[in-house]
Amino acid sequence: MRTTRALDGLVLAGLAAFPMLAPGSLDLGARMAILVLCAMSLDLLVGYCGLITLGHAAFFGAGAYAAGIFAVRASADPVAGLVVGGAAAALLGLLSGVVLLRSRRLTLIMLSLATVLIVQEAANRWGGVTGGADGLQGIAMSPLLGRFAFDLSGRVAYVYAATTLAFAFLMFRSLVDSRFGQSLVGIRENEARMHALGTPVGARLRTAFVISAALAGVAGALQAQVTEFVALNAVSVEFSGEILIMLILGGAGRRYGAFLGAPVYVFMQDYLAREDPANWYLWIGLMLLAIVFLAPGGLTAGVAAIARRIRGRRS
Repeated sequence: MRTTRALDGLVLAGLAAFPMLAPGSLDLGARMAILVLCAMSLDLLVGYCGLITLGHAAFFGAGAYAAGIFAVRASADPVAGLVVGGAAAALLGLLSGVVLLRSRRLTLIMLSLATVLIVQEAANRWGGVTGGADGLQGIAMSPLLGRFAFDLSGRVAYVYAATTLAFAFLMFRSLVDSRFGQSLVGIRENEARMHALGTPVGARLRTAFVISAALAGVAGALQAQVTEFVALNAVSVEFSGEILIMLILGGAGRRYGAFLGAPVYVFMQDYLAREDPANWYLWIGLMLLAIVFLAPGGLTAGVAAIARRIRGRRS
């Protein structure tokens, strides 16, 4: 427990220290914070519920479009837009979860793919509202809390994204450590036994699904507000795959997997795309294979194994 609390504090301290460690990369830091939040929301489904899905971009995109449209047509207040984005994604999660959670494994994967394709097509068809293939433009956010204007250096955007991520992480931590979170792990391990014990499995999974969707929607809203633009690729199968890759790299169900996987993926993507633009996807694939073979539980599990070996040698 002490180790976990220390690591939680280290995560929050890292978010606070990033502007001092990399003052020239705050825009990249904001992007990483948004992706960490999205990967963390997916971890609730994949890592703790055992539900493999390739449609998580549907909720990210729903939050992005909802916040963007709200900023253009109603209010440019960032906090209000964040709430609208999370609520829109939660509603989509509630409606889609009724259908998706009736299935498992391959069927769930296929239905989740269908969900993200439907949402993407809807965003493309309703171009008068969403901007279609040209993207949603004209988003201009008002100063955060009425005082802090979004600047070109990205300082306000980073602090805003990192603070939102910190609050989301504290909520995520409390959730997975609670009895509710433990019941999700029980469902993942043996759903039939949890049914026999009287656990309302369907209700627990639907609740987790809505919470996960809401967190992804908040990440999407952040993306729309920070970049002041929403493109169709925010709700795409490719982006769903990228988020899943980030989680696998870091380690699903490992609490800190998203905090390791997303930054590593972003840094490697940025570096490889610059050094080898034609083949960077190949190198990403090789890196993923190496992680799967050398550290099947992801980077978090690999780091934990190394730490145990070091402690063992000292003792």
